[in-house]
Amino acid sequence: METLVSVFESAWRKVEQSGSKLASPAYQRAAREIIAKRIIEMAQRGERDPSELAEDAVSYLERSYA
Repeated sequence: METLVSVFESAWRKVEQSGSKLASPAYQRAAREIIAKRIIEMAQRGERDPSELAEDAVSYLERSYA
């Protein structure tokens, strides 16, 4: 779904811009996978707002893995 791709890209930009170690090459692949799975999970639960999906994914990553 095109919208989920743009949500993912937006969320990943936020991680990169934050300067988080999770955006570094050592963690990037796993962090991107976590974000993608979280976006899909929340969309399946009924969340439709792209901004909310992106923000939730970034927050989830930071809470759980940073």
